[in-house]
Amino acid sequence: MNTLVSETPLSENHDAATRDDREFARHFEHRFTTVDGVQMHYVVGGDGPQPIVLLHGFGETWFGWRGILEDLLPGHTVIAIDLPGLGDSTGELPSHDKVTLAGYIHRLLDELGHTEGVRLVSHDAGGGIAFALVTRWRQQFSGLLMLDFPVTGGSLTYEQLRALSYHFSFHEQEPLFEQLVAGRERLYLEYFYRAMSPGVDEPMPPHVVEEYVRVYSRPGAFHNGSRYYQAWPQDELDNRAAMADPITMPVHFLGQAPLFEAFLTAIRGAAPQATGAPLETGHWMLHEAPERVLREIKSFFGYDG
Repeated sequence: MNTLVSETPLSENHDAATRDDREFARHFEHRFTTVDGVQMHYVVGGDGPQPIVLLHGFGETWFGWRGILEDLLPGHTVIAIDLPGLGDSTGELPSHDKVTLAGYIHRLLDELGHTEGVRLVSHDAGGGIAFALVTRWRQQFSGLLMLDFPVTGGSLTYEQLRALSYHFSFHEQEPLFEQLVAGRERLYLEYFYRAMSPGVDEPMPPHVVEEYVRVYSRPGAFHNGSRYYQAWPQDELDNRAAMADPITMPVHFLGQAPLFEAFLTAIRGAAPQATGAPLETGHWMLHEAPERVLREIKSFFGYDG
């Protein structure tokens, strides 16, 4: 495990979901490192030579990966990061475009000594940051597995996405979005989880919802989340520029079956050799089909066994 000394956390109750989790405590620990004025929270475990980094999406935190963390340990150092401005990462952000946000992840990994060969796994908005990482710091990464995220800038535009779900436009509406959900975080998150996985009785287990309500009730969390969506037009411009230099590292995409072909085609605008597989799940596939996701990760990155 990296010997970088963890800082005193600025976020209260960061370990609320893991205090009584003995299996977690055997293998993992919470850490905090300040990068350019932002204190990044991340969970790290294992001491294997191969780093694997996990990036969550909006409405989630690092805790979304909790169900598969131990299974990713063989041969790896596993790092699950709270994205800048979300979870228990704290600090003012100068911009919410994904290139800027990716810079915090890039520099954190540098601080941890992971300057090359990093295996990257992302879900939802974490995919936007992951795309910026692998297109701008290519030497740092050896492969990307992306879960259910639409890369705009090529065959897919943000205007097309906005027609797919209410939340793209609603989450942009600042300050209205924040004002409407303030004090109603649980009500809104539970609605959002169901809306993103229609027909699924319980897309998020209750204990996971409890943790997400805690972190998204923190000051600034929904503000930052709203800004993540407001930055889509700039992200699209940045992505389009990045696509001029195709990605040659291995890329694999998992997506909901109805949108899979369109989203895979969009990724191939940047990574022509990208592979993929449709899943018969809703959006929250880490909770709806964790064993399938785990198999895909292990197969793609060539885990033994």
